[in-house]
Formats: sequence, structure tokens, C-alpha cells
Amino acid sequence: MKKLHRWGIVAILLMAVVSCQKDLLVIVPQDEGQKDEWIERTKNFRERYTLEEMVVLSRHNIRSPLSGGGSVLSRVTPHKWFEWTSKPSELSVKGGELEKLMGAFFRQWAIDEGIIQSRINPSSEQVRIYANSLQRTQATAQFFSDAMFPGVGIKPEMHEELGKMDPVFNPVTTQVDEAFRAEALAQMAALGGDEGLAGIGAVVSDEMSLLERIIDIKDSPAAANDTTSFKRNDVLISIQEGKEPSMTGGLKLACSVSDALLLQYYEETSDIAAGFGHYLKFEDWTRAASVKDWYQDVLFTTPAVSKNVSRPLLNEIQKELALKDRKFTFLCGHDSNIGSVLAALDCEDYLAPYAIEQKTPIGGKVVFEKWLGADGVEYVDLLLVYASAGQIRNKSTLTLNAPPIALPLSLKGLPANRDGLYTLADLQKHISSILQ
Repeated sequence: MKKLHRWGIVAILLMAVVSCQKDLLVIVPQDEGQKDEWIERTKNFRERYTLEEMVVLSRHNIRSPLSGGGSVLSRVTPHKWFEWTSKPSELSVKGGELEKLMGAFFRQWAIDEGIIQSRINPSSEQVRIYANSLQRTQATAQFFSDAMFPGVGIKPEMHEELGKMDPVFNPVTTQVDEAFRAEALAQMAALGGDEGLAGIGAVVSDEMSLLERIIDIKDSPAAANDTTSFKRNDVLISIQEGKEPSMTGGLKLACSVSDALLLQYYEETSDIAAGFGHYLKFEDWTRAASVKDWYQDVLFTTPAVSKNVSRPLLNEIQKELALKDRKFTFLCGHDSNIGSVLAALDCEDYLAPYAIEQKTPIGGKVVFEKWLGADGVEYVDLLLVYASAGQIRNKSTLTLNAPPIALPLSLKGLPANRDGLYTLADLQKHISSILQ
């Protein structure tokens, strides 16, 4: 039996949510003690479609904070941060272990769907593994590849020297003139309401207050000098040719703390230790994460910027989907890549259930499934596949009977058939309009 898994078991309360979508039955149990449930595509669906290819855009797995536990982070809290198992910004030991689990799951999934064989030694025409040239992305891709294709030894493509951003994955703005800069800044300012850029921090003011309490910033070394809270109204944004959109101000500092705190949550086995001695509910962790998500949204997901910075990756995705012999493609980048690509495609708003990061979960993957219909037409479905917060913390083995979560994604303005699939031709035309 061929199954498409979309939901794992993650949370604490007993409840099932049942809905019909894309000719599928969705059952979402919310109790880790319950039997795994999944979505299974119906017999009629299977008679009408055959899976031809998966193109996967992945975020790297768990890393250490970009600055490690260094001066920026140690200055704003009296507490000691987790002892990271890797250098600043690099993939952690646990991150590698988790990516191996995800690669092993994708192997089972792909074999079950029939797009690869269990003893495959794939050619370069069939399989492509390509990652940004930073340690955390290259290592993530290597762990995934070794688990999905054990014993084959596929080395991820690296187009720049290690430590230098690959232009395909580098979310920098290009062709920046005053008209583009004005449009981009206006769209960002609109997110702050009547206050414009000065109001952007206020959108997550309550969440920033939660961060201040968790890290006890009032008792920090910074409090003895100049910083007893994160400023809300001092956001400044810069958009320059050949550089990532950048921000200064209290929201940026709060984002760094949010990022480090979440990484500490993933690594720590104790909830109390992860929260610096504070008892935090799951909802508190998602609120803490929303500060980082908001920072990323402001910089990378407005219409003008998302289309500008995502073009190189969308070009790669478009080319991969057009290849007749390709069975599996893995492109490994960053949360800014996933956020900007989905925003450029005009993806419907979503919040990832049972994830701390509800927009671009750590190690999460956007999967473009290419299906051949019985009518001879090629179709595409989009999923966001990721391990739940519980699966991450427990390093849970992922199998067809205990799968990660897969969230169906929908694109605005693109017509779908009765099964919720887009024609490949329509999607390719849509991407071409963005690339122009």
C-alpha cells in the first residue's frame, strides 16, 4: 500500500481533526500516546496519478547561534547559554542526527512511491544533491544524502569555496534602483501600520516582552549599562544592490535572542533548563519564535523583495521540474530561501502545526511533487514537510508508520483541479512570470 504521510503525532491533548482535502482523509491526533495517523491518498487518486519526481527545497537543520554564546547573547542575560556542540553558525551534532532521520524517512517514502529502488545507485540524471556553500547547509545535505542513499556516497554540489555564499542561495537584492528601493521600503513600512517602519517592532511587542522575561534581561550585564528591554520603535532597514536586506534596532537584537533560545530548546532535554529556569508552555515557545519569524517576514517576504531575491532558486526549481529523467532533487539553503520562495509564489498564509517555528521550521522542506495524470498531463502538488517539535527534541525515528508532518500548501490565483493539483504548465508559467 502506498501512503502519503502528512501529519505526525506531537502535542499533548487528545483531539482529532478530520477534513476532506485534495481527495484525502486527514486525521490529526494530538496525543503522543495515540497510534500514528496519516493521510492516505485514495484508491481513485492512485488510479489517476503516478508520482514521477520530488524536488525538495530544504532548510538546514539545527545549528549553533550565528554568534555562538558570544558577547551579544551573553550581554543580555545573567544566565549561561547551552554549551553548543559546534562552532558559531555551524550544524550541531544533534542537527546532523536529525537530518539522517529525515533522509531515512524520505528514502522510505520515495521507495514506497516507486520513484527510486531500494538498491539504487543513481546517476546524476536521476538524482541531484545541491547545497549552499556554508558548513551548515553542506553538512545538512551530506547527512540527508547518506541516509537517503546509503553506501552510494553522493557528495553535495558546492559551487563556491566553503564559507562563501552561493549566489543561488544568497538572498541579495539585484537591479536595485531608487524606484525599487522606494517600493520595497513602502511595502515593509506598511507592515508597521500607521507608524510605518517605527511600528514594525510594536507588532510583536508582547512577544518581545515575553523574551525579556525569559532571559531576565533586567538582571543582565546590559541592564547595568544601557539595555533593560528591546526597543520597539527604532527599526531601520537598508536595501542595497548585491546585499541582503538588513535591519538595525531592537527587533534585530530580539531576533538574535529568539533564534538562540529556540536552538537551546531543541538541544536541551529539560524544559526548565531550556527556558532559563522559567516554566513555559508550548504556546510560549511559539510566541518566542514568532519574533524571529516576524523579522524574517519583514525583510524577505514582501512582494517586491521576495520576487527579487528568490529568482535564482526559482530558476533552479523550474529547471529541475522540467527534466524528464530526474527522480529526486535536494536543494539545501536557509529559512530566508524558503520564506522568499513561497512568498514570491504567492503561497496562501499558513502556520505550521506542532512546530515552534510556524513559518519555516528547522530542517523543514518544501516538496514539489510532480505527478503524471492518467490524462497524460503533468501536475504538481506542494507540501511543507518537517519534524514536529516533539520529534525534534526526542530525536524520534521517522517511518511510514511514524511520519513527520506534511502541511499542504496552496498558491493564490493558480487554478487547481478537483484533487487540488496544479498543472506543471501553469506552475512553470507562474514561475516564468516571476523570473521576468
